[in-house]
Amino acid sequence: MTKLSVNINKIATLRNARGGDMPNVVKMAIDCEKFGAEGITVHPRPDERHIKYNDVLELKAVVTTEFNIEGYPDERYMDLVNKVKPHQATLVPDPPDAITSNAGWDTIENKELLKKIIEQLKSEGIRTSIFVEPKIEIIDAAKEIGTDRIELYTEPYAANYKSNREGAIRDFVVAANKAKELGIGINAGHDLSLENLHYLKEHIPFLDEVSIGHALISDALYYGIQNTIQMYKRKLILN
Repeated sequence: MTKLSVNINKIATLRNARGGDMPNVVKMAIDCEKFGAEGITVHPRPDERHIKYNDVLELKAVVTTEFNIEGYPDERYMDLVNKVKPHQATLVPDPPDAITSNAGWDTIENKELLKKIIEQLKSEGIRTSIFVEPKIEIIDAAKEIGTDRIELYTEPYAANYKSNREGAIRDFVVAANKAKELGIGINAGHDLSLENLHYLKEHIPFLDEVSIGHALISDALYYGIQNTIQMYKRKLILN
């Protein structure tokens, strides 16, 4: 089974637009789980423009499924993760001013840095995942680093899905099969949607987890959050 982890950053973005506490990110996390989400994902950036660090502390007390904290492994991120001890830490190579994640790690160039960080996280009992692009050499180096999982950066797949879905998925299938061969777990995320999610699942049926935020929260404006979560979960079922 592929788990659906709902990224609730956009809920915090909406809240922060007016200040106050509406919508409430903690209640949203609780509701997402109640409506079928198997995980909650957050990405607390240094400028706290959406999820705030205090949100993460409050979420730790209520998330009963899998709590996944994404971020660049600087000192502040590592302090937060060591304090919260989520089920999973997903490491991304974003600079502090990035609007959203837009590239995967170069696991060859950053081998020593990532190896050290992953060793620290594992010593705290935290499962590790690193954000990567679908390149065999990157997957090979990820194995040497010792990560538990990779998260395939699926924006290129999503961008090319309408024009050439067979070509769009090809490199991701090769990369996923390589990771499986090496014994690395496989997550996926970025620009996955109701339109392209099932095709990804069909071609990589052994996906461990997908993390979806922007499209899912946007769809919820039309369909409601409970119905939307169920719609996404149905896309992860193979007939």
